[in-house]
Amino acid sequence: MRLNDGLLEKPNIVIVIADDMGWADVGYNGAEFYETPNIDKLASDGMVFTRFYPGAANCAPSRACLLTGMYTPRHHVYVPQGLSRGGDVSKMRWKVPTQGQDSSFNTFKVSINTVDPEFESLAEMLKKSGYISARLGKWHIGDDNQGFDVVSAAGVIGEITNFNGTEKRYYKDTLVAEKLTDAALDFIEENKNNPFFLYLAHWEVHTALAARQQRINYYKEKLNQSGNTDFNPVYAAEVEQVDVSVGRVVNKLKELKLEKNTVVIFTSDNGGVSGVTSNLPLRAGKGTYYEGGIRVPFCIKWPGVTKPGSQTDVPVIGVDFMPTLAEIASAQFPQNQPVDGVSFLPLLLVEQFEQERSVFFHFPLYLGSGKDAVLQAYDGQKNYWRAVPSTTIISGDWKLIYYYEYDRYELFNLKNDISEQHDLSYKKPEIANKLLDELNTWTEDVRAPIPSILNDEFQMNKQE
Repeated sequence: MRLNDGLLEKPNIVIVIADDMGWADVGYNGAEFYETPNIDKLASDGMVFTRFYPGAANCAPSRACLLTGMYTPRHHVYVPQGLSRGGDVSKMRWKVPTQGQDSSFNTFKVSINTVDPEFESLAEMLKKSGYISARLGKWHIGDDNQGFDVVSAAGVIGEITNFNGTEKRYYKDTLVAEKLTDAALDFIEENKNNPFFLYLAHWEVHTALAARQQRINYYKEKLNQSGNTDFNPVYAAEVEQVDVSVGRVVNKLKELKLEKNTVVIFTSDNGGVSGVTSNLPLRAGKGTYYEGGIRVPFCIKWPGVTKPGSQTDVPVIGVDFMPTLAEIASAQFPQNQPVDGVSFLPLLLVEQFEQERSVFFHFPLYLGSGKDAVLQAYDGQKNYWRAVPSTTIISGDWKLIYYYEYDRYELFNLKNDISEQHDLSYKKPEIANKLLDELNTWTEDVRAPIPSILNDEFQMNKQE
């Protein structure tokens, strides 16, 4: 089956994105305590991507990647709040943009949760092909609304809370998922006769956790009966709130007889937070560049195109959204920016994915200690950083993380070692060197900032 030959109409596009929901938090990936029947039904009715990466290990950069089709060095959003944070500056080997430091640390450009308005978004691209668009919920990438026709932060249309470099948060609003979904259903109803793009970005399951007390009590009782104390009932209730939203959206499409001509995608912006949920069998969590921080749930349903119960193990990344949706919607690529991704439409059509390629992550900053801390400080203190300056490449089954902080790299075979417990860099030098060459070529191509100025405070600390 091919597009644009009269066999398929221009489809509606719905993306539902959770905040901080881990790969292992959905039933179809093995979750037993959390209840996600609607997401699981979407997965079983469509295609599951077992290796989807949103583009970064944190919310702002991953959303910027998804909405612009560009890797982080292009849009300069690397971490929420834009600067290194969460650790003692004396433990940083390199000078990089850092909270509370003088201008000498501004050794390269970073953007603080802002995508430059000159870059074209998915909404602006799809508008050229006749789509009306809505972005509902968490935005986190600047004052500009990037061409969305309908905007709401928490359910009231026109309620814009991202301005003057800040954004109001709704993590503690127990009704926000319901209100956003109400707005989404109204948008679908109002645009049922036109092609539409709905970007429904939930505030759940990000901390601070909040949910209806009735559902919290339900999961508390379930936890008591299981005898397992490893789960958070409030978190489970938040997962349920996202799942209910997915179900309501799908049911609305059925009610309006739009289901057959609508692409529905569910995913998350980054991995789960360690200590709040478990990402096992994946290693570590949000903020890290191990799989627990960057591999997330992803399923897609497009009746007549995706085969029910199908799945793919091909690595796909957030920058692939733009070329894929451009092909689906017969939209022209942006003219004022590179598009780093490739279309994964062939995977949906169960055709040969002709372009075998690697995917990349670049993080030139420091992200401090916490429950997710898995990397040592340069002075040897263990479990100090969640992330240090690094570049990651995933090519087929292989993954290499190069740490500028330590002048070394780790190599993993994800097919045989999904938990990344066995560093094969010494056993497989030929593979490591090949990936390292490709990584270096990529960083040059995208002009990725590489830390190069030693931190005086670090040097003094070492001497002491």
